[in-house]
Order: sequence, then structure tokens, then C-alpha cells
Amino acid sequence: MSKMPRHVVAFVLAGGRGSRLFPLTQDRAKPAVPFGGKYRIIDFVLSNLINSSVYSIYVLVQFKSQSLLRHLRDGWQFGGLLKDQFIIPVPAQMRSADETWYTGTADAIFQNLNLIEDLDEHLIGIFGADHIYRMNVRDMVDFHEQMHADVSVAAIPVSAHLAAEFGVLEAAADGAILGFHEKTAQAPTIPGEPHSVYASMGNYIFSARTLLRELEADALRSDSRHDFGRDILPSLLGRAAMYAYDYQANAIPGDAADVPAYWRDVGTLEAYYEAHMDLCGLVPSLNLYNRRWPIRTASYPDPSAKFSFDEKGCPAQAIGSIISGGCVLSGGIVRGSVLGRGVQVRSGAVVENSIIFDNCIIGPQCKIRRAILDENVTLRGDVNIGYDLEQDRARHHVTETGIVVVTSSTEASGMHGASAASAGSDR
Repeated sequence: MSKMPRHVVAFVLAGGRGSRLFPLTQDRAKPAVPFGGKYRIIDFVLSNLINSSVYSIYVLVQFKSQSLLRHLRDGWQFGGLLKDQFIIPVPAQMRSADETWYTGTADAIFQNLNLIEDLDEHLIGIFGADHIYRMNVRDMVDFHEQMHADVSVAAIPVSAHLAAEFGVLEAAADGAILGFHEKTAQAPTIPGEPHSVYASMGNYIFSARTLLRELEADALRSDSRHDFGRDILPSLLGRAAMYAYDYQANAIPGDAADVPAYWRDVGTLEAYYEAHMDLCGLVPSLNLYNRRWPIRTASYPDPSAKFSFDEKGCPAQAIGSIISGGCVLSGGIVRGSVLGRGVQVRSGAVVENSIIFDNCIIGPQCKIRRAILDENVTLRGDVNIGYDLEQDRARHHVTETGIVVVTSSTEASGMHGASAASAGSDR
């Protein structure tokens, strides 16, 4: 890889409420929601930055941030011998004139401009913390430099019929941005691709001077929502060199050239669920096994997963599934599912097409399908979830598409009195 011509400072926006992921965000920030068995959502953007040799990272937190801060402490917070190597969580500083919380994505950066030094020598990367994807940020920075851009916006082609769900970029053939269309069904399509539009990924590269000038001006506008997509970027049209960076052209070291780019906005329970199901296919859409592009996370001293027979001699089985460290399957069957750390599946239990968070216990003869179980849920024997949605709605949160979300406050029944010895046994 070629050396970056200018130093990059990254701001990761990790303060969103995540209301559409409720109840998984009832007690945690959206970026701290588990994903893929061992990770948290924020691990993907941080891994992308570190793998791209971007080591100056500020994580801006706000709502329900305790679990996120704990995860950053356990797995990410570091300070190297060099002053430009750090990952630092930054709580809301209330540096605005009226000492408010962050009122938008642009305001979050504006209130932390004091963290940037040597503006003329820096590029500023602004990345969301709530998407699942792998991205070589260095490629985007190289594009930014080659185009002599003031601003580059990462964009991904999506079907035109989805235009109303995204902020859409109108771009010329060379990527020059001509317009912004916020969730508009009639947004212009990509030149030469009449069935696709450029959806903004919410990832930006700015020259530091341009960013500082625009944020200071935006802070004085009483009618602004202080948001990059709605205010900052549209206001720059015709005044700055702005380009769309095509995410499909992004090259991940270690991946074959024909591997399609993967990006998921997991802002809803349905999207979050489907992203997990993407992991369970024969050829997963998202490659977590590329050793040259690891997805990093906190390291825990978990034993290996264990598959054993139950007292009747029935073997445990896991088919098309991800089983994390510390799990014990004793006679149960898991199909097309993702199990977090320390999950126990007891004799005769069947878990299908589900997401099970850390430290759950699935008791004997339980039947679970199309469900998400939050951390520390314990189900006694013979509990069915996902089979009778009307019954499930009386106890749990059920989405419009029939995904059942079980939390420790709504679980079917408790086994919290189970002894430590029982929790660690095979049965």
C-alpha cells in the first residue's frame, strides 16, 4: 500500500438512539448491539479503520453509552507510543453556546473541533458506527486525493425502487456530485444504469479546512438541523469539489477480485436479522474469515465450543450455523442460527433461523425459530417461541414480519436460580 499523503483523523459517530432496534437498544447504544456471535456493530467500522492504517480515532458517544464504553475499554481503547495512535471515546462535551447534547451529526463534529490540530495537514474521516460492512478506507482516501476533492462521499449502488429509503447522490460520470435527494422516490439514477441510484453510506472524507469553515457557518444557521446529509453537503453544491466514491470499486486485501461489496444498514430489526442470516449461507455474503482483513473485537478467555451427547445418547448438532466460544450443546440441534458466547442448548431443544446472544440457556425440549434472544435469557423446558405469534405477542416484542425478540425482562420463564455448577455442565 502507498503511504497516505496526509494524516487522517477519524471521527466515528456512535451516539444514535437506535430506536428502530428496540428492544435490543433498551439498555445499550445501537453500536454496542451484538453481531455475528462475538462482535459488536461498532467493531466493523473500527476494524476497517485500523486495517486501513488509520490509527487516530475519536469515538463520539452519547445515548446509553455505558455498555459501549465498556466494550471499547475491553477491546479497543489504546494509546500507542506515538501521539497519532489512539482510539478515544468522547462523551458529549456540551460545547455549544446553549450547552446542549449533540443536535445532529454535524453538530457532533462541530462540538469536538478542538480535538483537531494542524488543520492544513489533515484529512478528516467521518464514519457512522451502525453499519455492517468491510471497507478499505485507504482506497477512498486515495480517490479523494486523486480527484483533488474537498469532500468525498462513499456511495453504494442500490435498486432505484429503494430510493425513498436512502439519501441519494446525483453524480456525473466521473463521480462529481451534482445534487442530493433525501429519501425521494424520483431520485435520479446512476449515469448509464437506469435501474440503480447512488445511496450515501454516511461515510465522508473532508479536507480539514473545508470542514471547519462549513461547520462554523452551519452552527450560526437557526434553520439548520446540523446534519451532514440534510444541511452541510447540500449547502456545498457549487462551492466545493465533491465526489461520490463508488464503494463497489473498493478492494479488500485478501479477497478475490470478483467478491461483491457487502454493506448493510442494520437500522431495523428485520435488517439486523437478515444480516445475520447472510452469515449462515453456504457461501456467506459477508466474509469474516479473511485473515488479511480481520474483524477485531474484545478478547475473552472463553473455552472452545463443546458438542456432547445427552443422557439418552443423542448427539448435539449444529448445521449451517455460527457457534461462539464457551457454548455447550448437549443433545440439542441448531440450524441456520448464530449463537453468542456461553450459550447452552439442552437435550431435545431445537433452535432454527435464530440469533441467540451471550449466556442464554435453552432448556430441554424448547423449540425456537425466527427469534432473537437478548443476553442472559433463560428458558425452562418445553418453551416454544416463534410457532404461535399471537401467544408470543402477549409476552414479547414481535415485528411485522414475525421475528420474535425476547429480552431478560420479558422471557417466558426464569431459571436464574440455577447453580453455577449446573450452568457449566453439559446438561
